[in-house]
Amino acid sequence: MKDYRNLQVWQRAHALAPAVYGVTKRFPREELFGVTSQLRRAATSVPANLAEGCGRDSDPELKRFVDIAHGSASEAEYFLLLAHELGSLDTEDHARLSGEIGELKKMLGALARKLKADR
Repeated sequence: MKDYRNLQVWQRAHALAPAVYGVTKRFPREELFGVTSQLRRAATSVPANLAEGCGRDSDPELKRFVDIAHGSASEAEYFLLLAHELGSLDTEDHARLSGEIGELKKMLGALARKLKADR
């Protein structure tokens, strides 16, 4: 069992979640159960899956949750794009958050490769 709070990738993913909540507060009210909810869920799923994976007994199980977190990051990336195209997210916030997710996905990929190599 690993302490997820010591992982840099978890720290970055955790920082992304409140940032997403911050920008989605400005989304139209009618999107509360649409894009807002989906984007928030995807963004919080990344650090949550890393935490859950670290609570498992083996690196192969952790890798499975890292892969799930990677998928959630891609999902959040899409919802940011959709929110931007719908006019709910300005270009600056879209670029900033998309860039952060891109870096996060690189870190998740590197961690997954390391866990696979260690087997």
